[in-house]
Amino acid sequence: MTLAESATPLPEVSPPAMRTSQPTLQHTQTIQPEWTATPAPTSTPAPSLTPTEPACWLQGGRYDFTSLKTELLRYPLDVRVYVPPCYDQQLDHRYPVLYLIHGQSFTDDQWDRLGVDEHLNALIASRELPPFLVVMPRDREWTQSDQDPFNKAFMELLLPWVEGTYRTLPDRNYRAVGGLSRGAGWAVHLGLQYWDVFGAIGAHSLPVFWSDVPSIKAWLNAIPPESMPRIYLDIGDQDRPEILKSATWFEELLTKQGISHEWHMFTGYHDEAYWSAHVEQYLRWYAQGFE
Repeated sequence: MTLAESATPLPEVSPPAMRTSQPTLQHTQTIQPEWTATPAPTSTPAPSLTPTEPACWLQGGRYDFTSLKTELLRYPLDVRVYVPPCYDQQLDHRYPVLYLIHGQSFTDDQWDRLGVDEHLNALIASRELPPFLVVMPRDREWTQSDQDPFNKAFMELLLPWVEGTYRTLPDRNYRAVGGLSRGAGWAVHLGLQYWDVFGAIGAHSLPVFWSDVPSIKAWLNAIPPESMPRIYLDIGDQDRPEILKSATWFEELLTKQGISHEWHMFTGYHDEAYWSAHVEQYLRWYAQGFE
């Protein structure tokens, strides 16, 4: 599937020349941040899977849907939330939260179509992953990040609503933000500026916002080394040239700055076939920080 030609523009910079061979995966030690904006309650840790789980583990999770009215946007903010199995039965548990943002020209149902719930239901039932919430908001604007109020609505409306509605773990180490295509641009934009809120950033097929390029190095430099979020980057080797260049530019900046991150260039295009093939891998990576 080809995204609209109005997809997030790429940085007007001169990124390093693109690699002609598959980049080497960056395996570096992940720094565990010690500082948190709000300490997680010690009496309600993230649920762990034990040999005596109730039957609800096998019943799968559910989706909740809502539209949040706000003056920050020209339209209500549509949100779908994956609620994991046993959430309604185990009322003493609190849960990590993963925020996933869709690509341009799509809606909040994109990650659902890619199989997030099916993968999580199976992985939680098999006790391979701990249960966690997944929040998928809808972005309706296709402008640059400095013109789109989505980021303001995300931080001032969506995040407080999630924290007030669901039993979350209010700690950055149990909160991650990720996205694909334009959504990956948002993940980088939000995750680097609000490093005290998010402990992990996932950018899948990343086109960096033009308006963010002049600020990204400063954002990275402002983050205390011990509090740098975990970062995951991936892209298809046959993605659009301008997006390949953008993602590679950001990855090489991280490398030059000596910032720990994980980088993959897989076989594939800039389409849902590529992303759906890697959804399980994405979820496993995000969950590493929740265990």
